[in-house]
Amino acid sequence: MLINELPATIQGPTAWFGPAAQAAQNWQFALNDEDTLELERAAHRCLDQSPDVSRISRANFVLPGLAIRLRGIHDHLIHGPGFALIKSLPVREWSREISAAVFYGLGTHLGQPRPQNAKGHLLGHVMDMGLQANDPNVRIYQTHERQTYHTDSSDIVGLLCLQQARAGGDSALVSSNTIYNEMRREVPHLAAALFDPIATDRRGEVPAGHQPFFEIPVFNWYEGLMSTIYQRQYIDSAQRFAQAMRLSPLHVEALDYFDHLANDTRLNFLMRLEPGDMQFVHNHTLLHDRTAFEDWTQPDQKRHLLRLWLSSPEARALPPVFAQRYGSVEPGMRGGVMHTDVAVNAPLYPL
Repeated sequence: MLINELPATIQGPTAWFGPAAQAAQNWQFALNDEDTLELERAAHRCLDQSPDVSRISRANFVLPGLAIRLRGIHDHLIHGPGFALIKSLPVREWSREISAAVFYGLGTHLGQPRPQNAKGHLLGHVMDMGLQANDPNVRIYQTHERQTYHTDSSDIVGLLCLQQARAGGDSALVSSNTIYNEMRREVPHLAAALFDPIATDRRGEVPAGHQPFFEIPVFNWYEGLMSTIYQRQYIDSAQRFAQAMRLSPLHVEALDYFDHLANDTRLNFLMRLEPGDMQFVHNHTLLHDRTAFEDWTQPDQKRHLLRLWLSSPEARALPPVFAQRYGSVEPGMRGGVMHTDVAVNAPLYPL
């Protein structure tokens, strides 16, 4: 893209600066005892019909009182600042089955769950599996290392904290629209470079008929909206494939500047998820990160979060190029790791 063709500076609630956004506190939503009881009852009704959490849907996870509030949270995610923290479920009192069913069921009111890996898991487990991030077939959420700022392959990503780390493991957020605005203002030639197709490693999770990487620009201007897709480590590791587009010195400089801004404390902020907290993030306008952590030695105390990738039927239009990663760009039916020969499932424990 030529510099004089760059989209205008993005205005509105999606372009925010970390300290001001953190101070606003309009992204925190508290559950009261009545809300919690309603969620627990809905979970029991669904589990009585089937112990398979993946059978839960918005239609059968009925929330007479909470549904309207969740609609407001959905709109806050899709059209507003793009992140929400819902406090807090009594996960230390509930069984794993109830906690998972409540999280999954609440999530269906925000979008349709999508598979997160080649095993078809609709319910993910974010914890240290003792793996190393420098293994090109390992995804970084399976380690204790810092993730760095990135997007996931869905409209919305949700996390439920079951157990905190001994130290570290904080969640970090930054507006990708603010990053674009700052690059456009400070280094427009580098902003323009990130509208080029960029190869990103699939890290061994390759759908049939596809290459082991996808090529989608970091910045995507489509139907009047900016959507960003980004994972620097996976961009770098895609260079191991001879058929992937080569990163030019200009691309590397642009990616480095993008990272510099993402890590700027003027732009980002940290939050710490406590057991029972649910965080939801809109991937197209935000990047999220997790700091490195030191875990507990006891297996039953290790840091553990449940994760959902959600596709909203009312999400924004995405450019056709996103189908390389999302399988489809149809709202409500897109995103995730698509392997048609694997049945989707929602394991209650890490596999």
